[in-house]
Amino acid sequence: MWAEDNKMRDLTATKIVATVGPASNTKEKLKELYNAGVTMFRLNSSHGSQEEHLQRIHAIREIEEETGHPIPILLDLQGPKIRVGILEEPIELLKDSVIKLRHQSEYKDGIIPVDYEGIAKDAVVGEKIFIDDGKLVLQVEKTEDDVVYAKVLCGGLLKQRKGINIPGSQGSLKVLTARDLEFVKFAIDNELDYLGLSFVRNVEDVMELRNVIKQNNGKIKIISKIEKPQALDNIDEIIMRSAGIMVARGDLGIEISPEKVPIVQKELIRKANAQRKVVIVATQMLESMTEQPIPTRAEASDVANAILDGTDAIMLSGETAAGKYPIEAVKMMQSIARNVENSDLIRHDFYPQDLVDCCKDDSIAICTAIVDMIEKVNVKAVLALTASGYTPKLLSKAKPSVPVISFCPSARNTRRLVLFSDVFPLRINLTETFSKETLIDIENILKNKFHYKNGDKIILTGAIPDIMVGKTNFIKLHEIGN
Repeated sequence: MWAEDNKMRDLTATKIVATVGPASNTKEKLKELYNAGVTMFRLNSSHGSQEEHLQRIHAIREIEEETGHPIPILLDLQGPKIRVGILEEPIELLKDSVIKLRHQSEYKDGIIPVDYEGIAKDAVVGEKIFIDDGKLVLQVEKTEDDVVYAKVLCGGLLKQRKGINIPGSQGSLKVLTARDLEFVKFAIDNELDYLGLSFVRNVEDVMELRNVIKQNNGKIKIISKIEKPQALDNIDEIIMRSAGIMVARGDLGIEISPEKVPIVQKELIRKANAQRKVVIVATQMLESMTEQPIPTRAEASDVANAILDGTDAIMLSGETAAGKYPIEAVKMMQSIARNVENSDLIRHDFYPQDLVDCCKDDSIAICTAIVDMIEKVNVKAVLALTASGYTPKLLSKAKPSVPVISFCPSARNTRRLVLFSDVFPLRINLTETFSKETLIDIENILKNKFHYKNGDKIILTGAIPDIMVGKTNFIKLHEIGN
């Protein structure tokens, strides 16, 4: 299997995203996470100031410079998320007790603070309120003035800034808050690679963010987080207008109920792959590793099944942001991915029929032929010479059994390609004309960077005579050194 052949960095085809937080704040810890197998870092704008995030960005860019390998950064926008306010210390919520909630900034007078001014208006007697991805469950008993009285159905430790879900209550809230708009400009100014758009409901929400990016002369791409039932009703249009999607199972599992999430996850991954868009599966993948050095068997199966479903990337949240074992969590995730990818369960010989149906250009025909060649000829890799990244993205969706190495002159496009499964991009400025000298340069890079050797067969693809956007027009079976 390809993971055993590629010695540049001992990575899996499935990419690993790690959230940065107090447990991974220093450059040294970030470097450890990178060396353990992280391919993209996520910054959560819900926590921390712009100054704190800027320090993290600088550290990641320094690591990128030191290693010579692209490291994309995703900034997650908070969106209209309802959260617990400031607590002096965690509060134990006892089952069957009645607690009070109100819109205020800090805990006082025995009332739990909530940062949403419509909390009393939206709370309906008899309905449930979920806190911390459903770990804590309340039932509304009554409202008096601006105070909500709720009975604790599922108790536990309440911590500050944890998310609150009142299913169906957020439909009228704007998808972008004032804080989000500040962070969009921050992300553009610092040339980040992806923005995570929270609580997307429809394509208009995506277009609103796209317009803000355009108004600020930004080039950043949008990952739409699917966590509202309304988004499922509009998913095809949302995917079409996004660079990719994140299956955000925490909030989604509360809004649509947990038993429906596995099937929805499979369908979302299938639809994203059909539109050649990147897809990330997130939330509670190795949740127990925030406190324990090994995951549960159910968590290991969860990670494995996301990979078998066809996801490009799997994401760690609290495990690396605030957990006790961030490095171990990354290593475990990579180990699970490697075992799945080296099994016979991964198919390497197909494209989703939806992709074939919706993509009738020359590139899909060429990529289909490449996938067929991989299975019939003993090749070690596919090398795609690309300007935009279009061809490597297409090849990624076939889940090839060998690495797709891409050479791209654009730093921005190179970073974006990192997130696609099976793709290993490098920023390399080749001459626009494909020549014998270009081929020699390619061989030297493959030998020095990837440790391929004379006699190894590779498939070359790109554009002749010029390396241009969307003009893939050749396949070449090449033996290194010959």
